[in-house]
Amino acid sequence: MPKTWFITGATSGLGLEMAQQLLAEGHTVVATARRPEALAQLRQDHSAHLDVVQLDLVESDSIASAIESAFGRHERIDVIVSNAGYGLFGAAEELTKAQIDRQIATNLAGSIHLIRAALPLLRKQGGGRIVQVSSEGGQIAYPGFSLYHATKWGIEGFVESVAQEVAPFGIDFIIAEPGPTGTNFGANLDRAEPSAAYEETPAGAVRRAISDGRFEIKGDAARTVAAMIAAAESAAPPLRLALGSTAYASISQAISARLAALEAQRSVADSADRQDP
Repeated sequence: MPKTWFITGATSGLGLEMAQQLLAEGHTVVATARRPEALAQLRQDHSAHLDVVQLDLVESDSIASAIESAFGRHERIDVIVSNAGYGLFGAAEELTKAQIDRQIATNLAGSIHLIRAALPLLRKQGGGRIVQVSSEGGQIAYPGFSLYHATKWGIEGFVESVAQEVAPFGIDFIIAEPGPTGTNFGANLDRAEPSAAYEETPAGAVRRAISDGRFEIKGDAARTVAAMIAAAESAAPPLRLALGSTAYASISQAISARLAALEAQRSVADSADRQDP
């Protein structure tokens, strides 16, 4: 059954791929972009089912306006896809204040404001689903991506809490966690000015791997998006959805290591409990 989907960051990467797949399947798509003209071709190809809206995640007024206008024009919006964002690479010491502030404003604060703006409208219509596009980087960490990970770990914690708050209203969430995927993520990567001090550190090694193409990318964008759509259309999707063999292996390894470390700390944890007199 055709649905109406609201997708941020629809001009490239997973957002554009999702819009194209959904439109091909007969769904209606509200596609947002900082520059709506970038979606001119998509609008021309799918004028009957595509609604293009201007939205800039770093401007909270823009977010509220886009959400309210979209709900006003459509009888119901079934799925909100919070996809817009970008990567920032550099050792923490190398990053500028402006780079840090913009990364947090876009990936974390922008996603939070989007979800908060959508919640009262989803409640009013009797429910709906929100897909938050995170990454394996919301569960693990690579050196050199500290601020990117801060935003992804942050938004995952926010969503896990909010999901419990709004479940009684028929609103649920999916946190999509793709591994490295063949999109234009690397081309849009904001990079700090390298410091010679970090050249021979793990951050420097990752920097070189990205620059010379050795950073392995196994994920396929079309298949990743198809799996996200299938999960969003299922009756009872998981809260977290690892996508791609790299994400599955990396997250599984990280969780196993944490469990082992936690078990080793059991006596310390127990000692912190209040003792009966």
